[in-house]
Amino acid sequence: MTEPDAPPTALLGPHVYGQVRQLVLSGELEAGRPLSVPALAAQLGVSRSPVREAVQQLIYEGLAVNVPHAGARVAALDDAQIRDVLAVRAALDGLAAAHAATRLTDAELDELADLVAAQEDNLRGAADTARDTELDLAFHRFIRDRADNRTLADELARLEAQAHLYRGDLWHSTRNRHTALREHRHILRALESGHPESARAAAESHVHGLITRLGRS
Repeated sequence: MTEPDAPPTALLGPHVYGQVRQLVLSGELEAGRPLSVPALAAQLGVSRSPVREAVQQLIYEGLAVNVPHAGARVAALDDAQIRDVLAVRAALDGLAAAHAATRLTDAELDELADLVAAQEDNLRGAADTARDTELDLAFHRFIRDRADNRTLADELARLEAQAHLYRGDLWHSTRNRHTALREHRHILRALESGHPESARAAAESHVHGLITRLGRS
């Protein structure tokens, strides 16, 4: 079988960053684990330079930390830190949904509905943390990108990634997976209504629900 072509040099940096980020968010590189540039470069079959850039970007996002005399490690957030992250995320998610509610076209709402349908399809099989993470992040990314506020979108991207980093194992719970899907459907219906305050409330409720589920786990 023919091996897939490597990405062009101009795209190698973003490609490697995406690979390393997925390793972190999927839990393959768990919290506290060293992010060895030579080891990751060998694992991914690339030079050290794009890996080094990827690790720096993860530090900027809050997904990694630089430990003096030890190098970079995957970040490990404690309970208090994640609650601070989610408190801010709830407010910003609500703001993004309120803005998106007045901007989403019918075609874009159909795309968002397709993402929710993909989540539902994924629930029919065994828990797949990587796929659940991918679909959840895609759902929220779609909404924040339609809010038409780059500062808001950038900050939410960091907060959402940190939330997944903290307790990716929440996705192993069938009940939590169904609850997240139900809340996403609620957000979708609110966005379809075109009412900013309904969308804001639905988005904020979703994040507050996550805080509750963290407390129960």
